[in-house]
Amino acid sequence: MPPADPRADTGAPVAEHVLAEQRGPVLVLTLNRPDRLNALTPLMAEQLMAAFDRADADDSVRVVVITGSGRGFCAGADLGSGPDRFNYDDPANHRDLGGIASLRIFEALKPVIAAFNGPAVGAGITMMLAADIRLASTTAKFGFVFARRGIVLESASSWFLPRLVGISRAMEWASTGRVFGADEALEAGLVRSVHEPGALLPAALDLAEEIAANTAPVSVALNRQMLWRMLGADHPMAAHELDSRAMGSRGRSADAREGISAFLEKRAAAFPDRVSADLPEFYPWWPERPFTPLGAIRAL
Repeated sequence: MPPADPRADTGAPVAEHVLAEQRGPVLVLTLNRPDRLNALTPLMAEQLMAAFDRADADDSVRVVVITGSGRGFCAGADLGSGPDRFNYDDPANHRDLGGIASLRIFEALKPVIAAFNGPAVGAGITMMLAADIRLASTTAKFGFVFARRGIVLESASSWFLPRLVGISRAMEWASTGRVFGADEALEAGLVRSVHEPGALLPAALDLAEEIAANTAPVSVALNRQMLWRMLGADHPMAAHELDSRAMGSRGRSADAREGISAFLEKRAAAFPDRVSADLPEFYPWWPERPFTPLGAIRAL
């Protein structure tokens, strides 16, 4: 079983397994267990989800960037508890920890950029498949190593991975469980670009700031969810119907008037609408699914 919650009745301060620093319109989240290569814990997942809750509610945050402290991004699940790490009391009703985190990232209203500063294996890569853009350091390594540990893909990666790199490459990586470098990840489309270590975070921040400086936050939030959710549509008509509804709503918005006026007047736009208040009345347009409360993560 996973180790006990380190906060339980000890009076000790809560460990910061996720550091949050806002840099202008960009919220930088840093996985912070460098002595364990930032291996995933229930507390880390809880703090990561809480950070996304805050980011969605804060209109000053336009983009979220995730990276790791020390020499690694995330070594996957913490195996310090030994061979019974995945021996759950109620396997029929179990929900995997990385999947809870990746589904929260999937629901985000702000674009998410992952900056892999070092090794990202197991849950360290799978839960970041829900990020919108991934960049890697030349020192980064990746591995879908589950079959080598006698377990299987998690973090909803059986849905995400083939959509990102195709079924053949996904099956190769999942079947061999081998660890591969940043160049192979780039060639397969798993990452957008590869950078020298010192240039990685600046490149991610430059991309985030380009988004923040030039676009309407409500439009970006809607585009993010439209693109992800249309991956599962069975006909382009579903996208046409949704596009039309969204365009009908946004076309009447103050953002649309400002964006077109700014273009015609050859000036920078100052979009007035905010994600916290101005999403269209039909959002969300998909059936709601129950999610695990933050507190329940501690029991996983």
